[in-house]
Amino acid sequence: MPELPEVETIRRSLEPRLVGRRLAGCRLPGRHVLQDCRPDKLRKLRGLRVLGLGRRGKYLIIALEDKTSLVFHLKMTGQFFFGPTGRPLDRHTHFVLRLAGGREDLRFRDVRKFGRLRLVEGEGSEGAALFPGLGPEPLEVGLEDFTRLIRRRAGRLKSLLLNQSFLAGIGNIYADEILFAARLHPRASAAGLSPAKVRRLWLSVRRILGRAVARGGSTIRDYRDAEGRVGLFQLEHKVYGRATQPCYRCRRPIRREVLGGRSTHFCPRCQAL
Repeated sequence: MPELPEVETIRRSLEPRLVGRRLAGCRLPGRHVLQDCRPDKLRKLRGLRVLGLGRRGKYLIIALEDKTSLVFHLKMTGQFFFGPTGRPLDRHTHFVLRLAGGREDLRFRDVRKFGRLRLVEGEGSEGAALFPGLGPEPLEVGLEDFTRLIRRRAGRLKSLLLNQSFLAGIGNIYADEILFAARLHPRASAAGLSPAKVRRLWLSVRRILGRAVARGGSTIRDYRDAEGRVGLFQLEHKVYGRATQPCYRCRRPIRREVLGGRSTHFCPRCQAL
């Protein structure tokens, strides 16, 4: 599933080609993608101008005139790409945003069909009402607020990092990489962390996610940005997907366990419980 770095990379690749453009309308080949909205409501998109591209956690936001936003969640295999106007759609393309005065469309493709689109009217595109219960952005939260958040929580660190009400946008890949960078065991208790370990975790969140954004995210299988480029951060993974391979620090084999129903990778020596 695309996580914060992948969605942010997609946002950046879409922004220069969408902002300021007017919409000529849309097509909805796959009605399952539309959430909490009737298909006929999409008619109002015609003639609206794109004001900006935003992101909240794993959500991508296309902000339009008239206080209207399109909010996408890519789920497992959602992708955006530009295609020549008039070119036939493949069977996995479920939404097409037609751009006025151009020769191309923006297409949303999703092989697994889990991705979702919402049309939001009359709200700020990043308002609290639009994303109820979603935690703060990991790259924006300061150490003091991060400490306050973690002191309110119990449970294991891996599960906490995956909890979108704690921090928005972290998934399985980056939770494993963050915990390795912080030298913390996935099963360690959040409530038992010392101030020094809390700070180490906070710094690792910022460093790993920041580096992943700079490298265009991680391409494990399907992920591409809107220009078709793969991410490169998978070349820097220290534990994720490296079960039985030697740890880059201590050379002990990386271990894989299932924790909370999720595949979890860590070094049993460098991340001693």
